[in-house]
Order: sequence, then C-alpha cells, then structure tokens
Amino acid sequence: MIGGNENRLLRYYNQERDPAVRVCYFGTYRKEYSRNKIMMAALESAEVQLTQCHATLWRGIQDRVETTQSGWKKPAFWWRVMKTYAKLIWRFLKIGKFDILMVGYPGQFDVFLGKLFAFLTGKPLVWDVFMSIYLVAKERQLHQKSPFSVRMIRWFEKNALKLPNLLIQDTAEYMAWFEKEYGLSPERFKLIPTGADDRIFTPLEDSPGQEDGPFTVLYYGTFIPNHGVMKIARAAQILSDQKDIRFEMIGDGPDKAPFEAYVAENRLSNVAMLDWMPQEDLLARITAADVCLGAFGHTPQSLMTVQNKIYECLAMGKPVITGQSAAVAASLPEGTLLTCSREDPQNLADAILKLKNKPALRRRLADKAAAVYHQNFSIRSLGRQLRTTLEDLIK
Repeated sequence: MIGGNENRLLRYYNQERDPAVRVCYFGTYRKEYSRNKIMMAALESAEVQLTQCHATLWRGIQDRVETTQSGWKKPAFWWRVMKTYAKLIWRFLKIGKFDILMVGYPGQFDVFLGKLFAFLTGKPLVWDVFMSIYLVAKERQLHQKSPFSVRMIRWFEKNALKLPNLLIQDTAEYMAWFEKEYGLSPERFKLIPTGADDRIFTPLEDSPGQEDGPFTVLYYGTFIPNHGVMKIARAAQILSDQKDIRFEMIGDGPDKAPFEAYVAENRLSNVAMLDWMPQEDLLARITAADVCLGAFGHTPQSLMTVQNKIYECLAMGKPVITGQSAAVAASLPEGTLLTCSREDPQNLADAILKLKNKPALRRRLADKAAAVYHQNFSIRSLGRQLRTTLEDLIK
C-alpha cells in the first residue's frame, strides 16, 4: 500500500511539474521579426514548453520583392528552396515530443509541410497568419509588374488557410478581411493582439527629462505608405511657426526621399531626420519625447492593424497620437491615446498643439497607456491568452 501511494504521489508530482502544453514553433518564419519574438516570449512566459524548428529561406524584404517579380524563375532560387526545406525536415525529425505544431509568420508556404507533419504525428496545426502576403504584394504594386506571381501568391495563401485547425490573427478587422477575401468562417480564428516586447520597451528611469528644451514629437519606423509619413510632413509645415515644437523622424524606407524633398522645399527647420540607431539610443529618444506618433496611412493594411510601434510606446508610458481607424477604436479603450483624421494634416497639427498646451492631459494619457498595455497587451497577458487558446484546442 505504501509503495502504491508513493507511486501515485510521484505521478502527481511529475504531472504538476510537467508543462501542460508543448509547442513546436515551425517554419521558415522571420526569426527576428517582432511578432514572432513576442509570440515565442509570450508562450514561454506562460510556462509553455517551446521548441523551435526553423530554417532561414528569405534574406530580407528586398529578397522577397525580387523573388516575386522574377527571381522565382531562376534555378538558384529553387535550389535554395530545396536546401532550406531539406534542413527543416531534418530538424523536425529530431524535435521530439510536442502537443501542437505552430507555424510562425510568414508561413503561407510552410503550412503545407506543417500539415503533413501534423497529420503524421496526429497533432493539431496552428498558424499565426498575422498578415496577408498577397495584400502586402498588392500594396507594393507588385501585381502591376508581375500579375502571374501575385495570382500564385493568392492561390497559395487561399489554400494554406484551409489547412490549420486554428488560425491566429491580431485584429477583428483583419480577420474580417480574410473571411471576405477567402470565404473563411470566423470560427476558424482566434484573436491575439500584436503587443510589444516589454523586455525591451519599458520606461527608462535614468533617461533625459522633458522639462527643458523644445516640445519633441517623435516618429520612428519604416517610411512606407502604410504609415502615411507625408501627413506628418504637412503637419510639421503647419506648425513651422511654433518655434518650440521639434519633429524627430527616425527610420528609412521608400517614402523617405519624398519626405526629405518636402522638408527641403519648404525649409522646415523644425524637422530633424535621423537614421536607424542602436536600440538603447532609440529607447532614450522615445523616453525623452513629449509625444509619439503612430500611423496615418490609408492602405487596407494600415487601417486593419494596430502598428507594433503604437504598443511599444504605450508600454513605455508615452502619450501617442495615431490615425483614426476601426481597428484602433476596437482594440484600445477610449482615453488610451489620441486619434486624429487620416485625411487632414491640420487635424494632426491640432492634436499636437492640444497635447503641448495641456500637460495634465499628457500625463493622463501616459498613465492610461501604461495601465492598459500591461493589463491587455504585455507579454505575460498575451501568454495567458495563448496558453488558454492552445489548451482549449488540445481538449
């Protein structure tokens, strides 16, 4: 009897210690992309046993653009594809036990191999879709240069979306787009917000204060149509007579050249152009800024998402101004940030002046931003949501 009790206690002890969910994070996903890093950190924060099965296929954004245009026709590309997936298969064979196979972003091509492995192992397949690469290709006008390639991307994406047991998306608006574009049922999806890597984006106690110097309006990110940086340029022109307001623009991208040309043409001395900088320097700039800017573009992608940099600035307790959208309104409680028209730069300029002239409002926004972020969008919060979702799937 004693031995039997000891065995039962040992089994109970081991059951309590073992993680309830074991996830194999699978594919040729962008390993350093913020979404994948946040999702993996969230899983680990919820004590999910995480194993990566990864092989690098893409060398960067330009590599994907060139491949879509004509690079896929080259034998060297297909040789690279074969070598990459051979590595992925070999690594999968050595993974060991798991409960769920989860494909990271982007996984439009990985899902087909993932489905085979999920079938052979009898495990459910989950895909963090996050963004449509077909929509990204269209917004980059690649369908005008390579219509066949973009049609093929849509075909792959449409059929890939049918395979997983569960699809993960970050906003209801983007989920609705997938439903309409591909005829998917909303029951196929689970919403997990983008969030931020708050292991990095957290208030810096020893950063410069904001009491002295000009009122600093900070934008950082890629200069692309999604972010609508030309709205910021026009708002800077409207506020050019406000000598104590300074715009800092950090980043690079295709829209940077026209932005710089506009600044030069209008002799905007209130705008400082800065290149990408080391992470610690960026964090110091964010903390020292009086207000941070989100996105103001009109593209479907911009309107359907809450950009990662918005969550990052909220995590750092900063007042944020961004363009109005249904996604922002649905994702963030009223009073978390300030929104303005995406049509009228005057509206953005007015919002900046409002925050400049009302320091109490800035403090309220900063406090609410930090509270809302940590309650709903922190790595730990996302981890709890993810673990519950995966446990429900297993059951």
